[in-house]
Amino acid sequence: MLVAFWLYCQLPFGDQKRGHPCIVKFAAAIDRTPNALAMKLGNIKSLDPAATTGGLSNVAPKDREMWAEMQQDWEAFAIEANRAVEEAVQPDHAGNLPPQNSAQPEPTLQGNLGGERPATTRVRIGQDFFRGALLSAYRGRCCITGLATPELLIASHIVPWHEDRANRVNPCNGLLLSALHDKAFDRGLITIAEDMTVRVASGLPNEADRFFAKTIRAFEGRRIDLPKKFRPEREFLEHHREKVFLG
Repeated sequence: MLVAFWLYCQLPFGDQKRGHPCIVKFAAAIDRTPNALAMKLGNIKSLDPAATTGGLSNVAPKDREMWAEMQQDWEAFAIEANRAVEEAVQPDHAGNLPPQNSAQPEPTLQGNLGGERPATTRVRIGQDFFRGALLSAYRGRCCITGLATPELLIASHIVPWHEDRANRVNPCNGLLLSALHDKAFDRGLITIAEDMTVRVASGLPNEADRFFAKTIRAFEGRRIDLPKKFRPEREFLEHHREKVFLG
């Protein structure tokens, strides 16, 4: 179940098929058929309120329990799911999963096999899980600009990492942004309105900057591309508008 939930978080919906290399690999590792594992991912999908289509209806009570546990403590889930995935692939000493068919970078495993994880490793696992979940949810594209170059994409926290420990690994507390728009969001130059459109702070001293006008101001009022799963929580966005946005 941990492996299945990890794959749900880290693989885009289009890759959650029985013939995908990751599904085939992990199905064999956990002694299931690719079809059974793909169906399990479909059952998990039906629990995600952001995934409005394509989920299956045969949800087991244990699936609901694990979904609830994941929502209550994302960091603990990321650590335990990463451990389960490591154990599943340990016989072939694989550190990376097979290449995917999409443009999104393949998800990777982090940490040491077995034993207690030092704090720095736990943080790294959480950060990598958070980034992987957002890359998966937004199909590897900035939700404002559509930029699809992984090296220029940031898994941006809505409520800053240091302010909310409980939600720092929660993908619903994140947006996938270009490096430029991540910085603008972090500094309060832009925010996301209740209707999921971009708002740019007014009265800034750099209003005459042509580059700013083309790359930031031009997106005023434009609706962001919403993810297929892990939709950003409205209460987190409200916090950003009230506490971070320059208004």
